[in-house]
Amino acid sequence: MEKYAGSVIRQRSSSPKFQVFNNALLTSQDNETYSTAIVNPKLWGRLVESSVGAHLLNHSISERYNPYYWREGNNKVDFILEKGDKVIGLEVKSGASANNEGMGIFNQKFHPDKVLLVGTGGIP
Repeated sequence: MEKYAGSVIRQRSSSPKFQVFNNALLTSQDNETYSTAIVNPKLWGRLVESSVGAHLLNHSISERYNPYYWREGNNKVDFILEKGDKVIGLEVKSGASANNEGMGIFNQKFHPDKVLLVGTGGIP
């Protein structure tokens, strides 16, 4: 998945984000079970974020939108969806903390149509 930068030149020069189309590809060789993964906040967060990303990536072709990610230093927004001139930022949270300064910075920098928090502290 390419980085959202607001311009094609800056997008092309950034490192892509690895995103599987199916979480089975991510977990098939892992020794973790569901019971151990769900009590490990870091692992569970990665799996939940990857699940959302896989869903968005799989539907991007049929729904005709472009999926991206955004990161600047320690600030990030997990997924950026662009369709025509509409831009939506999505941050996925599965743990106890819903703090994310990146959403505010992304909002100020790019003025998207929406910035949504999915999970803890946002849309369930």
